[in-house]
Amino acid sequence: MVDISKRAEFLKKIHLFQGLDDDQLTAIARELQEVSYDAEATIIEQGAPADSFFLIYSGKVRITRKESKQERQLAVLVRGDYFGEEALLTRRRRTATVRAEGDVILFALSRKDLGALLKTSPQLKPNLEVSIKSRKLARKLHFSWVRPDEVIYFLARKHPILLWRALAAPALALTIPFIFLILTGMTNSLSTKILALAFLAAIVLWALWRWVDWGNDYYIVTNQRVVWLEKVIGLYDSRQEAPLSTILSVGVETDMLGRVMDFGNVIVRTFVGRIPFNHVHHPYQAAHMIEEQWQRTKEVSLEAEKEAMKAAIRERLGLPTTSKPVQDARPEAKVPGMYKPGILQILGTNIFKLRYEDSGTITYRKHWVVLLQKIGTPSMLTLFMLILIGLQTYRLFFPAGGASDASSTFLITLLILILIPIGWMIYEYIDWSNDIFQVTADQIFDIDRKPLGTEERRAAPLENILSTEYKRLGLWGYLFNYGTVYITVGGAQLAFEDVWDPAAVQQDIDRRRMARIAKKKAIEKKAERERMAEWLATYHTSADEFKHEENDDEYGENPE
Repeated sequence: MVDISKRAEFLKKIHLFQGLDDDQLTAIARELQEVSYDAEATIIEQGAPADSFFLIYSGKVRITRKESKQERQLAVLVRGDYFGEEALLTRRRRTATVRAEGDVILFALSRKDLGALLKTSPQLKPNLEVSIKSRKLARKLHFSWVRPDEVIYFLARKHPILLWRALAAPALALTIPFIFLILTGMTNSLSTKILALAFLAAIVLWALWRWVDWGNDYYIVTNQRVVWLEKVIGLYDSRQEAPLSTILSVGVETDMLGRVMDFGNVIVRTFVGRIPFNHVHHPYQAAHMIEEQWQRTKEVSLEAEKEAMKAAIRERLGLPTTSKPVQDARPEAKVPGMYKPGILQILGTNIFKLRYEDSGTITYRKHWVVLLQKIGTPSMLTLFMLILIGLQTYRLFFPAGGASDASSTFLITLLILILIPIGWMIYEYIDWSNDIFQVTADQIFDIDRKPLGTEERRAAPLENILSTEYKRLGLWGYLFNYGTVYITVGGAQLAFEDVWDPAAVQQDIDRRRMARIAKKKAIEKKAERERMAEWLATYHTSADEFKHEENDDEYGENPE
């Protein structure tokens, strides 16, 4: 049985209870009912009535949902997470099944106790609202870049007031077609009526575009990173992210209207800059969620290091080692599936080898649209000269007034001159194919080789990467899914320019960077543990000797 003080300390670390003092936390801790479940036990069944809200004190649970006769995993929750609040507050049946992974200890709160708690501590309601809205939106949207071991805790759009601001101009513009309609009634002019309808259709499309544009920006916090997705249909697409381990601070900025309407900017500062969550609803609750995940990352790392140190010391002393699992440890990350683009996006990918992997090295070329842009001018010149050659050949073999030496000379001249644009095209193709980007197990490379010229090679170790961001600009970039991935390394920045599927390229880099950092840290920590374990083991085995020498000094080695 977990005592009240430990329960209160546990609650203090959860964003849901931010803003409560120690007395309030202690009162809530007393109301919690402790329940235990064995491995694979069903805690909540999909479709069952909702009667309790659960907090995970230890262990892990897996959440799944049956959809079209198939079971889909929604999340794996760990210590400090909670579930069951949505159905409880909305008075609906359970929307998912929750099972224990290993032995778990939960704290349960009944519907009645939760309702009483919300009345006595109304500041908890916005905390719950943020969580419920995030989970609803996460179920609705499916991001291909989210890893199997990744859990979305916060997901939000900009505050609706930004939408009303965006729709203000189209709303005012509606006066124009109404004026035309009034004039139509006066003059009964068909052209005026058509013009009014055209203006009305344009304004509706404008308003619709602004509404979709407002809904395309997302701010996301997972158990591994913070992400800012920004998208303008047909023009711009970007994903900026940073691992939780690179966060330096989290702050909130609000103005007077924001304080009244409860929205503001959450500023996540990292080693290389900041990721702004602009105009989000409940900004302080969002900031607390980021801070909670940030602190969890540090605690998990510290706990894992302690367990590894204990194992190293026991090994040095010749004692049997036992592996104690870390409560918040996540399953090992699996390689996520690649994004499945449309026909226009994959057209030409295999022909021109935009991405290929050989012996663990992933190589990317610029998109074939870039190649077409580079060879556009020489291609047009070549086509023009081919037309001239065809006409001149026709005149040569089917002369109207007999062949002449001038026409033969002109044909030979054209055949020689056409080698210039053909050579130009070959040069541009080689230049395009030589401009490559590579990701290996420990480095990234930006290689630019000029045909018959110099080679410029820029490289950076994966572990030195601080953040990554990708952007897709323009209609062509959006249609054919190509853009630039920006990699910040120290004070410099590398750019994988115009690569196909920049989101997948960013994902490749992040996955290998995480694996490289984990491997390097494991080697460094193992060496440090072995060194410290050797010292501690030496002290432990020498403790009796030190004590014996101390007794000899106190009583004399040969007392008479």
